[in-house]
Amino acid sequence: MTSSQSIRTAVIGFGTSGRVFHAPFLAANDEFSLDVIVTSNAERRAEAERLHPDATIVDSPDDVIVRAADLDLVVIGSPPETHAPLAEAALAAGLSVVVDKPFAVTAAEGRALIAAAAASVGTLTVFQNRRWDGDFLTLRRLIDVGELGEVRRFESRFEWWKPAPPATWKSSTSAASGGGILYDLGTHLIDQALTLFGPVVDVYAEVRTLRDGAGADDDAFVALTHASGTISHLWMNSLAAQFGPRFHVLGSDAGYTTWGLDPQEAALKGGGSPTDAGFGEKPESGWGELGLEGSTRREPTDRGDYAGFYRALADTLLRDAPVPVDPADSVRVLEIIEAIHARGDARR
Repeated sequence: MTSSQSIRTAVIGFGTSGRVFHAPFLAANDEFSLDVIVTSNAERRAEAERLHPDATIVDSPDDVIVRAADLDLVVIGSPPETHAPLAEAALAAGLSVVVDKPFAVTAAEGRALIAAAAASVGTLTVFQNRRWDGDFLTLRRLIDVGELGEVRRFESRFEWWKPAPPATWKSSTSAASGGGILYDLGTHLIDQALTLFGPVVDVYAEVRTLRDGAGADDDAFVALTHASGTISHLWMNSLAAQFGPRFHVLGSDAGYTTWGLDPQEAALKGGGSPTDAGFGEKPESGWGELGLEGSTRREPTDRGDYAGFYRALADTLLRDAPVPVDPADSVRVLEIIEAIHARGDARR
């Protein structure tokens, strides 16, 4: 429970994470106030001041801890190796914490944060926003109502064509510090598979670094055998000359195949707002196909809803509801990624 009617919030980091995925949803939700933004980058500071004129812009996360008595929540959108120490400091200061994915660099760090949250007055959760992608919400609905029957095989892809590594920390950070495509996109794809089909009993992976100058893996395939019997095949690739379907799901009664990414990220990067009419809606031309080969129909894609994470978080902090994402789920994802890296699947 927070100490104020609105949830007084600080966002650490104003790169893609803070600027695109967090600040717009906090600003659009009346139950939150965006009070502090942390960035030491002059260009990002100017952008933060323009977009959120009522927020105080500070240079260091230390400035957030100093203001802890005037805050309720900290959102951590800085590079992965900073997640654990920043979250630990915020919890120790009595604040609730949202950590962007990856939750931490190691599962041990994640477990330690869960223990720290249990010993504090703060609440801890992880921003696994892809649980609110429209196509994922659609697939989850189809499974829940039995449209597909028993799901036997689940294929999921994040693919793009970026032959030159972008000049960001993501492209230069090593896997030991939370860099690489497994920690970036794999945390989404593995989380979605575990959310849909539960624990895994076997993992196989092929992980490579293909681009000159990349700090860690940029091409990966992960196969998960779930205790439920479903097999998940997950692809993530920065050098895909052609793209496969986003989801290709085969059940005992029907299949579901869809292409293209959820539109929310592109809309936000283009200056859109969660309050825009039609935000998160996929046009009919992008709907997936449901049914049997030779007898399929277009299945409307549910509206994507990243704002749902923050509505659920408001329910947690103001009305004692469960957290929107249990951090223990994210620890299980990290355990899989750590196991893949530890056995030397990554190679050039």
